Parts: sequence; structure tokens; C-alpha cells
Amino acid sequence: MKLGENLLTDNPALYEHQFPDPDHVAARFTHDVVTRFGGGRSLLDVGCGTGRDAGHLASLGHDVVGLDSSERMVQYARTHHPAVEFVLGDMRSFALGRRFDVITCLDSALLYCHTNADLDEFLRRCRDHLEPGGVLVAEMRNGAFFLGNTELLDGVRTRTVTWEGVSYTSHTRLWIDHAGQLLRRRREWWWPGAQPLVQRSAWRLLFPQELRHFLDHAGFDVLALFDSPGPRTDEPWTADADLGEALSGDRLHLVARLRH
Repeated sequence: MKLGENLLTDNPALYEHQFPDPDHVAARFTHDVVTRFGGGRSLLDVGCGTGRDAGHLASLGHDVVGLDSSERMVQYARTHHPAVEFVLGDMRSFALGRRFDVITCLDSALLYCHTNADLDEFLRRCRDHLEPGGVLVAEMRNGAFFLGNTELLDGVRTRTVTWEGVSYTSHTRLWIDHAGQLLRRRREWWWPGAQPLVQRSAWRLLFPQELRHFLDHAGFDVLALFDSPGPRTDEPWTADADLGEALSGDRLHLVARLRH
């Protein structure tokens, strides 16, 4: 067991065990959305993690490059998905010297842009790496969900996962940092024979109209902004799904096109 800033990202096999996706719902969602909005074949997956989505997208015919800031994730992805090129890099500063038809940023990776400057830099990187008319697909938590809704903020959530014969128990608390417009998380891990490991992280809470403003300023037209269905919603994703635009759900899904 390797310890570092994050137990799960430092141990990619444990991450996949904790968050299984045997039916490749996230990758199928991406493929369906790209197909629906005419996104094209070449694709950069920013925040690719274990490479699971990138690998499946490659099997569906996409020419995929995966990018992540975790060296251990990138090493794992290269080993398990040799058909895909994986690059170590920061989402706010990567420079790959090529352009893509599509850039994806799934599972709230976009929300690691904590400040307005971070978000501007990421969108600038997207603009510099997309072909004219290229498509950005992002999936994240929805800041608007927390307007009057405390469902995810009430109490401590406990979860146990068993991996390689060892039980790992996490106690997680979420709260809102109003001044920073961040959803903060404190997670404490316990397992036999080890001292408790405390990890802290945070996600930017973006609201739909705020996100539209950032994208417009960066040179994108929003093609779709919807809360359901998606790869992590209770309503299952299907290729022909009607896109819900109430924008009150926990997840927010974005499709935007770079202006020519």
C-alpha cells in the first residue's frame, strides 16, 4: 500500500475497485454525446485517471490521448491501456503541440480549477488544443444543487471497501466554503495495522449561468447544459435520452463548441 496525498489516486487499482464501471457508462456517455453533437474522432481526455474511459473510447474508434496530474495514475493507465497515449500534465498549463476534435473533462475534474484564474487558464488550454469548431464535453457536480439542499452535507458518511483481503473504512464529511465558493471534503481512512490517514480536498461550485459566462468569454458556444441523465445520475444514460434542463440535480453536463 502506497501512501501519499490521496489514498485512492495513489493506488489506482483500489480506485477502480472503489468506483467500478464494468459497463463503461462514462465512456459510452462520452461517445454518445460526441456522436450526437458531431464532435469528431480525435479526443483528449483531461483528468483521465486510471485510463479506463480513454481505453474504452479507443476501442470505440476514437484516437485518444489521456492527460492526468497523478504520476501513479498515468503509469497505471499506460500499463493497462497500451493502445492509448498518456501524458503527465496539469490541466491549467498543459501544452501538447497538437489539436483535437474533442476535449473531455469528466467526474468533476473541471472543479479542481478552484479560482477564476484557474478556470480561465484551463479554458485557454482547451481553446489552444481544439480544432476550430471542436467540442468540449464536461461532467461535474452542479453548484445550483446546493441552493437550499443539504442532502450531501448532513453528517458523516461511512463506507468500507475490501481490497486484496484488507478492509478500508472511510469517514467523509462535506461542507461549503461560502467565501471560496468551494465544496470541501475531509476524509479519514482506517485499516488494520495502520495509523488513520486524513485527506482534504475541494471542488469549485460552479452555477449554470456562471459557467455559460466563462465559456462565452473563452470563445465557446454552449450547445447543451443539462442535469440528467448522465453517467452518474439515478436516471440511467441512453444514447437517445432527452436532456433535462431544470438544472436542479446533483450533476451538471456541458457540451460546448469552440467558435471559428
